[in-house]
Amino acid sequence: MSDKGSSPGTVLAAFVVGALAGAAVALLFAPASGEETRRKLAQKARDAKRRADELAQDGREFIERHGETVAAAINRGREAFDASRKETL
Repeated sequence: MSDKGSSPGTVLAAFVVGALAGAAVALLFAPASGEETRRKLAQKARDAKRRADELAQDGREFIERHGETVAAAINRGREAFDASRKETL
């Protein structure tokens, strides 16, 4: 199985979206009035937006704290790759 595009943030976002979809389906099939169901869905949507905002803020803070370190590691990796390629040519 390939790990391309499977960053921890992507996996977490997919999990959250799946959990919200499951909750919405459960609410739709639960025996409740339409008005009550709409109220519950609206509350879940507000909760999801709040949580998404929190996750986005956490991501921004992580990038602010560790961005330079990650960028430096990426650059060192590129340099090592380029050096390795030059050696094989």
